[in-house]
Amino acid sequence: MIEVSGFVALYVFMLAAVAGYEVITRVPVILHTPLMSGSNFIHGIVVVGAMVSLGVAETPLEQLIGFVAVLLGAANAVGGYVVTERMLEMFKRSKKEDG
Repeated sequence: MIEVSGFVALYVFMLAAVAGYEVITRVPVILHTPLMSGSNFIHGIVVVGAMVSLGVAETPLEQLIGFVAVLLGAANAVGGYVVTERMLEMFKRSKKEDG
């Protein structure tokens, strides 16, 4: 297994944060809803990874961190779907316009 030092992990995290910020700020407003749906899919994968990590946790601290990861990942995914649904409601025609 590959060991990653704390500085390398911090560097990767900072690089991902900057890259993510740059990508998101360049997305046109009309594409935010499809992008949100794609990110909800990724959040689902994160929840699965957190459950796997929780499943192999041995110490109480690892179990606590795994539990918190599953809880936060699930909340993030559910919140993303709620926001996406609300955004899609804005594009639906009202019944008054149809008649």
